[in-house]
Amino acid sequence: MRVLVADDSLVMRRLLESTLESWQYEVASAKDGEEAWAVLSSEDPPRIAILDWMMPGRSGLELCQMVRQQGSPDYTYIILLTSKSQREDIVEGLRSGADDYVVKPFDRHELEVRLRVGRRIIDLQSQLLEAQAALRDQATRDALTRVWNRGSILEILGREVSRAQREGRPLGVAMMDIDHFKVINDTYGHLAGDEALKETAFRVSGGMRSYDFFGRYGGEEFLFVVPGCEDRNLIAYAERLRHLIESEPYRLAGQDVAVTASFGVTALMPGDHPTPDQLIRAADEALYEAKRLGRNRVCHSTVRQASSL
Repeated sequence: MRVLVADDSLVMRRLLESTLESWQYEVASAKDGEEAWAVLSSEDPPRIAILDWMMPGRSGLELCQMVRQQGSPDYTYIILLTSKSQREDIVEGLRSGADDYVVKPFDRHELEVRLRVGRRIIDLQSQLLEAQAALRDQATRDALTRVWNRGSILEILGREVSRAQREGRPLGVAMMDIDHFKVINDTYGHLAGDEALKETAFRVSGGMRSYDFFGRYGGEEFLFVVPGCEDRNLIAYAERLRHLIESEPYRLAGQDVAVTASFGVTALMPGDHPTPDQLIRAADEALYEAKRLGRNRVCHSTVRQASSL
């Protein structure tokens, strides 16, 4: 674990560095408050900081306040190093955002124990963040395919529709349905059907841009939200994804199985003001047409066409 040592005394810095390194810590050093802030505000700051109370540039108290105001999700455990030992001084330091303090000249064993406390708190905070991320993932991701679930992809669609209309940019929307999915389930079993869904999600995800969105709408049906994509490009985009699905057989229940998918696409163009529901309906009507024409193809519809049906 990296520890920042910030002290304007070269002797104190060297003493702290050698002590920390003997305990297998990686040490970053700063000789004043400005250097310390540069380290603490970097992309990957140390998780523990030992800051001298009085330093040129910025004091340890100022640095404590600045770190806390930053609001970084990765907590920095701060130990103030000070010759002040009055109760009022200690309270002031803790109120400024410090987690602990060590009085100069420091006791080696005391410092070691206080660092252990800091590591324990940081480890607990990391575990908490991981648990929160896991809960968010469970709430927003489809458990089987790991793509966005229905609620999340609909929320994304609403957000992207508002953004596209506000910025005057096109937005592509597509619905995809795996062809003859019931036959796959009936012939090879529901576990094979699950594998077909997972493999489809994997293949399609590999053909998408990093800023496109893809979620399971329900059953074997998926919804795509494609920012900045107008009709012509959206059709080519869907054709590419369709080809990724049919390019090689799926391995299901120990057998090679040909799997295809049908796509229905529509687009919001600059100046248009359809609702998310209208875009979904247009894409769904195009998907129905692709099924009617024999499946394994891409069909296009507009909101106006869908509204007239």
